[in-house]
Amino acid sequence: MEKMSRVSTALSSSAVSGRTMFCHLDAPANAISVCRDATQVVVAGRNIFKIYALEEEQFVEKLNLRVGRKPSLNFSCADVMWHQMEENLLATAATNGAVVTWNLGKPSRNKQDQLFTEHKRTVNKVCFHPTEVYMLLSGSQDGFMKCFDLRKKESVSTFSGQSESVRDVQFSMKDYFTFAASFENGNVQLWDIRRPDRYERMFTAHTGPVFCCDWHPDDRGWLATGGRDKMVKVWDMTTNRAKEIYCVQTIASVARVKWRPEKKFHLATCSMMVDHNIYVWDIRRPFIPFATFEEHKDVTTGIVWRHQHDPHFLLSGSKDSTLYQHMFKDATCPVDKANPEGLCFGLFGDLAFAAKESLISSDASRKPYPGGDRRYPIFFFKKPDPTEQFAHVSSVLSVFETDLDSNRMDWFVKTAQLYLLSGKPFAELCDHNAKVAQELKRPQVSTTWTMLRIMFSDPANLTTPVANHSLSKLGTLPLMNSFNLKEIGAGIGTESRLERSKGEIRQDNMHLEAGNSTISNNNEENEETEGSEGQAEYMFGDAELDDDDLYSMEHDNQTVEEQEYTLPQESFSLISISQPLFSPHLPASFFCPIVREMLSYYAEQGDVQMAVSVLIVLGDRIRKEIDDLTQEHWYMSYIDLLQRFELWNVSNEVIKLSTCSAITCLNQTSTTLHINCSNCKRPMSNKGWICDRCHQCASVCAVCHHVVKGLFVWCQGCSHGGHLEHIMNWLKSSAHCPAGCGHLCEYT
Repeated sequence: MEKMSRVSTALSSSAVSGRTMFCHLDAPANAISVCRDATQVVVAGRNIFKIYALEEEQFVEKLNLRVGRKPSLNFSCADVMWHQMEENLLATAATNGAVVTWNLGKPSRNKQDQLFTEHKRTVNKVCFHPTEVYMLLSGSQDGFMKCFDLRKKESVSTFSGQSESVRDVQFSMKDYFTFAASFENGNVQLWDIRRPDRYERMFTAHTGPVFCCDWHPDDRGWLATGGRDKMVKVWDMTTNRAKEIYCVQTIASVARVKWRPEKKFHLATCSMMVDHNIYVWDIRRPFIPFATFEEHKDVTTGIVWRHQHDPHFLLSGSKDSTLYQHMFKDATCPVDKANPEGLCFGLFGDLAFAAKESLISSDASRKPYPGGDRRYPIFFFKKPDPTEQFAHVSSVLSVFETDLDSNRMDWFVKTAQLYLLSGKPFAELCDHNAKVAQELKRPQVSTTWTMLRIMFSDPANLTTPVANHSLSKLGTLPLMNSFNLKEIGAGIGTESRLERSKGEIRQDNMHLEAGNSTISNNNEENEETEGSEGQAEYMFGDAELDDDDLYSMEHDNQTVEEQEYTLPQESFSLISISQPLFSPHLPASFFCPIVREMLSYYAEQGDVQMAVSVLIVLGDRIRKEIDDLTQEHWYMSYIDLLQRFELWNVSNEVIKLSTCSAITCLNQTSTTLHINCSNCKRPMSNKGWICDRCHQCASVCAVCHHVVKGLFVWCQGCSHGGHLEHIMNWLKSSAHCPAGCGHLCEYT
């Protein structure tokens, strides 16, 4: 085949032209790369390896590099890079651990040039040196990085990151000898290519794997990183310690990050899953994307700016088997759809209100709100840039403060700390929580707990607070012929009020001895005492008597005078008339609907603490009455509040005791610990503190040099650590590692 020629001179941005266009690929793409003169793009994946020409109106396939009847796994590419100095040179990272270089100038049909098989697992990334033609760097799933001189048959240097997997490697654009590597454990390392024995610097960039990194093309010290924690962070590497200067919050794991040419504060990102869009961010405004490309129907796997000096063309490949060229003028601008008005309550009741400048300025003459009105100036305003395609928006923010004493949340914190949610019988939990609420001057909540105890306690296990119900305790009862409907109603009302306030439960059956029973209708004082909770009134309260029943009772006793006397034994059948009708104790399921309404009421009023606490204490008694989504919403809201107040232990207890499976699993994510020996760096077994290989004690405190058998804290940077208290005290006076390794440790 005739040698493919390239234009080696750098083009000005005005020379690049085209439109938004796409083409269908034979298979999903894993990575793309563009040649230096921005006229061709290479697309690589498991089942595709092709070069396309970028013409004015369309993509034109130029070369298929997958040749042979049964292409080997060397063609199954996880990454591809086109050399920016040598126009005929490509490198690919294969899923079988091979690093392959390709020479487009070879006359044969197979363009494979060199094959390096030193990695034992999938190679995730390859990177050419920006100015050295023959220097190639690779990072693999085996935790090693290798530097290859393409004039030799094997690698010249091997760098061990002492981590499970290397996700990305990038040579610095400005520093000849430096490259950055990102790892599965959240660390980023900086290496000097001349010193393969040890990294120059290491810092923890993300909570979780760091999938990508990219050096700023113009600012020497800026390094952008993206990770599974859905964040893009920009680090200043010119200081002694890596300093985070910007942080962008996205909505999904960040798979790729690329700085936008000629725009210092702009970078493009795409996600590893869930989100198919490509976002361009202004890192100074981290919550709303500056521009969005929404063409792909599946996850975007590769993005690259078409020319290193042109900010208007972006190329992307995707799992939907399409290759796109995006023009920046066709991008969606989310700010155009953003609502300039906003309203939000602060944690302590402050109210923040944002609105358009015009609305606020026209209303500037109004009187201030009672109770104080504190105004802040415009919180985001930039001078318009005539060269920028998208207009900037601004809002004015007003903050109205409340009196701190009138809206304090101390009750929430104390309630969370004092509530008992498990570990005791149901009745004791309710009593304890009712007492806590009463002491915090929340009578409605206290009464609710008491009523829950009455409703759901098991009647067979109830114990009466009064041990001996003698007649002196029962007090005196009025004569039967003196009853009327008003007296019965009043008696029942008094009884129910007393019963609720005292929270006492009576036994089902009280048997009175006829010889000791004396009833009087002129002792009114006892009606308001504890003795008024006698059997007669209790029985009438549990039965419904109509007027005919009362009339018949009065008619039968017309000859009886209103005086004190000893009631005959058979007369008790009239007082006990409710006993044969039905049991005085209702089943717990009878109360479930009203308890469900009560929980919804508390949640709607904002007291999600009460709703979640009752859910946990009642457990299976009420769980089936409330749908899982509602429960999950309540739990998440309460856990969020607890974590805002830094009540970590309470939050953890709520997660453990939750009745919702979606909440219970929160404590089970990202909690696997892989412990390596601090001496030989090999994985430790779970038996004891002695390493099986080097027979040294692994968990030795770097301060006191004794074995740590309890709470152990270690630095993720240097892996040294020890007793929590010892390390905390050490770091109060010194920032260097107590083990003497020279690492700057930090306890947060």
